Order: sequence, then structure tokens, then C-alpha cells
Amino acid sequence: MNYEFKNTPLKFGTSGVRGLVEDFTFESTSFFVQAFLKTIQQDLSSKTVVLGHDLRPSSPDILNDAIQVVLDAGLEPIYVGALPTPAIALYAHKLNSPAIVITGSHIPFDRNGIKFYRPDGEITKADEVAMMAAVVAISDKKTSESSPEVNFDAYEHYLNRYLNFFGPGLLDGMRIAVYEHSSVARDLLKDLLFKLGAEVVSLGRTDSFVPIDTEAVRQEDVEQGKMWAAEYQFDAILSTDGDADRPLIGDENGNWLRGDVVGILCAYYLKADVVVTPVSSNTALEKSSWFSRIIRTKIGSPYVIAEMENANFKQQVVVGFEANGGFLLGSNIEVNGKRLDRLPTRDAVLPMLALLALSRDLKCKVSELPSMLPNRFTFSDRIQNFAVEKSAALLTELSKDINLTKKLLGPSLGEVISVDDTDGFRATFTNGDIVHLRPSGNAPELRCYAESSSEAEAMVLCKSCLNQVVLSR
Repeated sequence: MNYEFKNTPLKFGTSGVRGLVEDFTFESTSFFVQAFLKTIQQDLSSKTVVLGHDLRPSSPDILNDAIQVVLDAGLEPIYVGALPTPAIALYAHKLNSPAIVITGSHIPFDRNGIKFYRPDGEITKADEVAMMAAVVAISDKKTSESSPEVNFDAYEHYLNRYLNFFGPGLLDGMRIAVYEHSSVARDLLKDLLFKLGAEVVSLGRTDSFVPIDTEAVRQEDVEQGKMWAAEYQFDAILSTDGDADRPLIGDENGNWLRGDVVGILCAYYLKADVVVTPVSSNTALEKSSWFSRIIRTKIGSPYVIAEMENANFKQQVVVGFEANGGFLLGSNIEVNGKRLDRLPTRDAVLPMLALLALSRDLKCKVSELPSMLPNRFTFSDRIQNFAVEKSAALLTELSKDINLTKKLLGPSLGEVISVDDTDGFRATFTNGDIVHLRPSGNAPELRCYAESSSEAEAMVLCKSCLNQVVLSR
């Protein structure tokens, strides 16, 4: 049976394929895996494919379907188990093999996804176009009699990457809490922190999937962080989203740091020359004057990676980050005589350890690190179950009617002095405040990013804009 992209309800988001669990049939999974292998076949020098997944209840079954497709293609699957996405990508790069990761990242448990990696990194937008144009033949589904054996080399390779770079004594004397929830990194992260010298406190572990979104932290997690800080008295609290490519970092008071602030501070610690980041990130990046060049992109790691590759600055450190805190290392670096090889995909562990190392170097608390930056604060939230078509119609209306823009986004902020349509609709007002609306690339949601001169003002601005949008629709 021939199968095409139009036959599946699954679609590409900003990072991989996403959809409802019920839509991840054997046929749709087979289509995307075959289309991926077909698209990169000229770049394959290895007969192996690395596969792994997150802790969603639906992920193992989708993984088994993907393994069958790999076997049917005459390739050898290397199953690395439940592991952070960046760890899987790193190991695949070491083997010069492609990788397939079954994960829905931070989206709700009734959805899932697949991320694809070429031997040299994430698939490009051009690869996505080629995959959508593919026509494949679907074989019959086979029932696996046993679970595949796990190869633990990827776990050790990722662990040693950071043990070797930061050194075993980095966290001596520090008490670090890990908010485990259902993060696929929860055991690896505890192992790593312990080996770096920290006393580790485990909190919030659950067998039920928790959709942690590091760009829109749930109110219950905001409150929980502060309660845990009062009870356990730690130096920092660390967590990730579901597939552990986005960090959630809290200070000793249990306050979660914004991802774009984390990105700026990580880039500073790594002595970056060139920083690539989407338009949604905090403008404290430019106002800090720490970096020789800053490049703004659309939202999504493929765009950040493309610009990092285009930067091509010799003898300079090129990095990227997103507003969700995911950090991308575009060049090999050396800090304190230790080398760290490039990893141009979102990673949660590097920014965590970089901020802890920075607080150690500066002899300050984690809560004091953001004060190094100019007073620019961001806040983001979303309207869930907001159709992409509704988002598109709203953005079209805003782009055509400046008065509507003022009414919905900033009735008390003054005039709109500039509009950026790089990705969505981003308006800057005379008082310096910024409001940015865009549809999510992973789910039917409308996201709002607000920036102001205080955290409280940014939060009020964001929620006010979303409320106005709801009332207007």
C-alpha cells in the first residue's frame, strides 16, 4: 500500500512531528520514518540508526513501530532506552548515525511526537519539505515478542561529556534539589549532580506524565517551588521538560528563572562571541553589550541552527538559545583549559551547570545572577485550544489595523513605534514594552510573550493581552 503525507493527520511543528496519540498509527509512524530514511539516504555512511524515547505512556509502542520500519529498511537499530533527546543526538553524532526520538516534549500526554536527527544534527526545514513529498510503501505490522535490549553507551557518553568538562568537584558543598516529575532526565541528572559533588534532594517524582512547559510555567509549579525552598533549603532547584532539552532552573528561594535569562547568562559564562536567538527572547541580550554579534531568527531550533551554521565565524564561539532555555552549542569551546565539543541541538544540562559554575566563580547566590543584566523582564503564557486558523486571522487583523493593535495589546503603553513580523506579530510601544503573539508550532495554542521593565509588569501585560484576545474572539 502506498502512503503519502496527505494520508496522515500528523504534522510538522517547530521541532519534529506532532499529533494526538491515537493518530500515531503504524501506518503514519511508518510513513515518517521511511520518509526520513529516504530523505537522508545519500548522507548515510552507517547501517545503524539510534532510537530512544521519553517517559510518556504511549512512547514505547510508537518506538516499537519505528524499530520495525528500521529493520525492514535493512538497517540496524540501536535502542538507547528512555533518555534525554540531546543525549540521543550526541550519541548518534558520535556514531555518525541518524537518530529517531519518540517524544512530545512538553505537550500534554494525550499527544506525542517524533524528532529526527541526521548524522550531523537536526533535520532542516528543507528535509521536512522532502519528507512531506515522499511516497512510501507500508508493510504489514509485526508483533514484537520481546522488548529490545537497551544499549547504555549513550547514557555514559552524555554523562562523561559534562563530568570531563566541569570536573568532579564543581558542586562540592552545594545542596541541589531535582524536581523529577516525569522528566526523562530525572535519574541521569541526579547521577550527574552527585558525581559533580552535590548533595541531591529528590522532589516531586511521579509515574503520571506531567507536561512541564518551561516557557509557561504552571502556577502550581510556581507555588510548589517556593514551598520546597522553604522546607528543604537548597542552593538551587533543577528540572526539565519531558524530553529534557529545555531546562527549568530555580534559585535558592524556589523562583524559576526565565529561559532567555538563563540563555544569556550561559552564553556569558561560555564567553560567546556570536549569539543566535529567536525574536521572542529578552532584549537584555542586546542591552548587556556582552557579545560582538547577535542574530535574531524565527522561533524554533531549526532556524537557530541554520543561522549558527551561516555565521561561520572562525576562531569565535558561536552559541544559540531559545526563550524556553534550551541551549545550543554551535562551535567547540574551551573554558578553564577544558574542551567541550559542539552540540547544535537544544540541551538542558549545559545551561544548568553553567549557571551553577558562574555562581561559584562569582561567589554569589543563584538569585543574584539575573541582576547582572539590564532591567528587562519577560513573561509568556498561552491560550490553549485556540485553533491555528483563529491565530492566523487575528495576526492578519493586527497587521492591518494599528488601532486594533493598541486596543488589544497595549491601550496604556503609548504609540506603536515598530512591528516585527519575523515570526507572528511583535509590537514595540513608546514606553519600551513589547508584546509578541504567535501560534504554537506544536499544538493548537496562541502564545503571548511580553517584555517590560519589571517582572510584575511583564506578567500583567501578558495576561491582560491574552484576556483581551479571548474577549475579542
